[in-house]
Amino acid sequence: MLNGIRNQVRRVADYYRDPEYFRQLFKIGIPVALQQAIFSLLNMVGYVMVGQRGDVAMAAVGVAGQVYFLLNLFLFGIVSGSAMVTAQLWGKGDILNIRKVLALCLWMSIAISGIFVILAETIPAQIVGFYSSDPQVIALGSDCLRILAGAFIFFAITFSYGLILRSVGNVKLPVSISVASVVLNILLSYGLIFGKLGLPEMGVLGAAWAAFISRVLECVTLLAVTYATRSPVAASPRELMSFDSRFFARVMKPVLPVILNELLWSLGITAYNAVYGHIGTEALAAINIALTVDNLAMALFMGAGNATSVAVGNLIGAGEKEKAYRYAGRSLGLGIGLAVLVGVIVLLTRDPVIALYKVSSEAADAAYRILTILGLFLWIRMTNMIVIIGILRSGGDTHYSLFLDGVIIWILGVPMAVLGGFLLHLPVYWVYLMTMSEELTKCILGLRRYFSRKWIHDLTQAVQTAPSIAESVTKSVLDIS
Repeated sequence: MLNGIRNQVRRVADYYRDPEYFRQLFKIGIPVALQQAIFSLLNMVGYVMVGQRGDVAMAAVGVAGQVYFLLNLFLFGIVSGSAMVTAQLWGKGDILNIRKVLALCLWMSIAISGIFVILAETIPAQIVGFYSSDPQVIALGSDCLRILAGAFIFFAITFSYGLILRSVGNVKLPVSISVASVVLNILLSYGLIFGKLGLPEMGVLGAAWAAFISRVLECVTLLAVTYATRSPVAASPRELMSFDSRFFARVMKPVLPVILNELLWSLGITAYNAVYGHIGTEALAAINIALTVDNLAMALFMGAGNATSVAVGNLIGAGEKEKAYRYAGRSLGLGIGLAVLVGVIVLLTRDPVIALYKVSSEAADAAYRILTILGLFLWIRMTNMIVIIGILRSGGDTHYSLFLDGVIIWILGVPMAVLGGFLLHLPVYWVYLMTMSEELTKCILGLRRYFSRKWIHDLTQAVQTAPSIAESVTKSVLDIS
């Protein structure tokens, strides 16, 4: 038995004895993880500052943030789908088509953001009322949403360029600018919420203005540096304005399922939050406290997911499918082990984290129980993120990832949330636990899909441009000679 254990340990050690894999992981994964960790930590600091104003302030900012989160998910569907194609094109060195994909991604993102701006500016109370029935939360949340809406289009542009830059291996630029933006956001929030640093005291609305200013400056800075350094992503105005319907159709074939995936999933998450919000203002405040911890815990896995996605996509584009399968498997193993460790840390730090917020005892108790569930299920949720975003999408298996991420939430997760919240009238933490049935189902099916290898598809052939007439004539002459 002892020899068997030694053999298994040796096999695992051999499986991970690949310096090239870890170079790829550290090159992309560490900067992205660092960005997400700093972003999430400072975002938590922002919520702690807002939390000093009580349950209503916490719930109002959280509801306005939910609209921003919903836009984020819509854009993620467009941009991550485009980045999936871009990563494989980068493996072939096809810069011309990378810029064409960027143009399509950019205009679709701006169009979606424009719709969000119109809705947020014209019917903010109705939007906020979907998440909460508390008049105070609706009034304050509406004011915050109007301010945040001004930054939506800037955010879309930043998101598009940032993720495409990552897919071609330029991680440091978007990461460094994003981190600087978040630091600025926190400083402005501190000054504008409490009237510090020579700034006027604006209370909760100060946090919204801080987010608006930092997002605008982030966008301007990223564009300026991208074009000043002549990045491969620095498409000319002519390239950005050109439209090729046949190319659009070829790109959208693998990308459309990703967009639909994020649409269905984001609407499912919206349904979850609507159920939580209508349970009560304390329930919504508790969920928002837990989400700040959740976002921080996810930081490492965002790095692993992004690194896996780029590396696997590049390898498939270069024709190295077996190597792509091994890289994906290594990321899965490391991700599960790390998620178990982070889950334990979440369980050990529940009390000091909740103590940072000046919320009611009911909200604090609910947050404690939700964090317990979060810590126990973290490894399952992070496995799903790596499988769906890092593996299936980068391998072009977008239809199956649509089923996992966009369909299961509606046939299992949302009905369970509605059952627990509206029919059984359970406390928010029991409803949160019931939604974990969705994550468990996705985990089982996702791991089966990885081992089947059916997720590996070369997307570059579908988006390669046809040769020009001159190229065709030249090829024919060479063939004859």
